[in-house]
Amino acid sequence: MLQRRRASSPKSVAPACRALILARRIQPGIEMTRKYIVEVDGVPVSPSPISNAVVVGNTCWISGQLSVGESGYIPGTAREEAEIAFAHVFRIAEAAGFSRTEIVYVDLAFADLDDLPEVNALYETLFEPGRRPARTIYQAARLPFGGKVKVQAIAAKG
Repeated sequence: MLQRRRASSPKSVAPACRALILARRIQPGIEMTRKYIVEVDGVPVSPSPISNAVVVGNTCWISGQLSVGESGYIPGTAREEAEIAFAHVFRIAEAAGFSRTEIVYVDLAFADLDDLPEVNALYETLFEPGRRPARTIYQAARLPFGGKVKVQAIAAKG
């Protein structure tokens, strides 16, 4: 069964996700196979037909995020754009009931791989040593809106 939930603020947790988290605490190991679409206020809606994230059981797949605000693309250095994209990723994860420490995989797409060192410097501040997610890095031929960095992630409980 597919359900759509919209979190009303960056700090709120979607009610269906909160119910799954509570069920997991009461009965550790419970199989959670319900699927939820997560849409978060404060994260700009994509012009593409996608969801902010999809939660299935204990896993949250967060769609690619760019340096975009309510008024559109926000240009900046690769680090500045990555900061905004990661803020969106963290806001979406939190709304879905996942913490930053539960992000297990990050996919970084660059318009120019020469920007990697400045984004790496940011990445080191976002995730604690010993708790950093697995990661893929690549250069894309072109990112939407002419962006420099796109960030997508997977979070998991367990």
